Amino acid sequence: MRKLVYTVFLFVLASACGTKPESKPYSWDDDLHQRLLTDFCLTEAQVKDYIEKYIPDVTDEQMRRWEASNALECMTLDGEKRYFRNAGPNLFRVDSACYDIKTAKEGTALSGSEQVNKENLPEIIAAVKKDKKAIVAPKRMRVTYTLTVDTNAVPAGKMIRCWLPYPRKDQSRQTDVKFISASEPEYVFSPQDCRHSTLYMEKRAVKGEPTVFSETFEYTSCGEWHNLRVEDVQPYDTATALYKEYTAEREKHIIFSPRLHELAAKLTAGENNPYLKAKRIFRWVNDNFPWASAREYSTIENIPEYVLDNRHGDCGQVSLLFITLCRISGIPAHFQSGFMMHPRAWNLHDWAEVYFEGVGWVPVDQSFGIPAFARNADEEYFFMGGIDSWRMIVNTDYGMPLVPEKKYPRSETVDFQRGEVEWEGGNLYFPQWSYHMDIDYLNY
Repeated sequence: MRKLVYTVFLFVLASACGTKPESKPYSWDDDLHQRLLTDFCLTEAQVKDYIEKYIPDVTDEQMRRWEASNALECMTLDGEKRYFRNAGPNLFRVDSACYDIKTAKEGTALSGSEQVNKENLPEIIAAVKKDKKAIVAPKRMRVTYTLTVDTNAVPAGKMIRCWLPYPRKDQSRQTDVKFISASEPEYVFSPQDCRHSTLYMEKRAVKGEPTVFSETFEYTSCGEWHNLRVEDVQPYDTATALYKEYTAEREKHIIFSPRLHELAAKLTAGENNPYLKAKRIFRWVNDNFPWASAREYSTIENIPEYVLDNRHGDCGQVSLLFITLCRISGIPAHFQSGFMMHPRAWNLHDWAEVYFEGVGWVPVDQSFGIPAFARNADEEYFFMGGIDSWRMIVNTDYGMPLVPEKKYPRSETVDFQRGEVEWEGGNLYFPQWSYHMDIDYLNY
């Protein structure tokens, strides 16, 4: 299989740009407005219909109270009040009284990933204790990832540029990555030092047909667990490049605001050990911010502040809050993401890593948090220094450049998971394409 040389890509892109017809100049404000309209797409009547399944006599006064508390997410766009696409289900996750009402009616059950992890976590813990090494319990997977651009989303004959997620080769718990095939004969892998791992292809649109990009690969994912002890964690050498980079602010989403400074100081007051500081932060975020379906990250100016304001967050949102509080507290931390690959429960997923002197980098899954099924202290805090075997690591940071470079702002300007697509006329946003993953579990 041939790999396309960079100069070919640059020539194609330059040619496309040179023949682009006159159009309105790109505006991020206009783009953001359309993204918000996509996320906030429901009327009050539609949201009420959902709520009435559990609260038949819901009143307008209750609606206004939930809106004021941000439990019911809405905003005014084009002079009209519009509700978030998952505002109804989120209300019953975020508001404690509503949660109790729904639970009384439907009960609770472990999610698909929790059912898998109920077996996987004891397997990892036992193997670590037996083998005296932190990375264990390998799972081999063959994956076919497919991204399909809608029929006629792009004029016939125009070139579509596509970036697909690809498993990283620089992670100790993700090994033996084997490329098998791609839908196009010419493709480019991002260099290993790129923080977003991609496979890039191009294809011309055909009238009346969807444009399909796909890749197939195999890799092995291992579980990891560090049986952390206070005495194993040493004081930091604050002069190192690692310490300086991973305790620094970022232009977006890791901002040391006075509010977050005050919160970090309160959470870690009286504690000097970095592990115990991080553990306090982990527990506080777990206990105070239930999971809820998230609006697109590209529409949020400051994700940790958004979590505090709205009192909920999905995996990437609570991870960024955890990372920010750790960095303010002098604990190196960074974002990591890709997919959770649990059998029958795969999905996009984000988590973090923190660095402890004397131990190294350890994984932290703030969203998985304290497992509901935890039967002992090891399982209770497993995800504060551990991660299950069912992952695909794609990113070691957020909001970094893609390679080859993307001309227009990404659909997901923070994370990179589903893929990205554009043509000479602009970015193709999520409603214009779909993605799917077929996973064969080779040793499960």
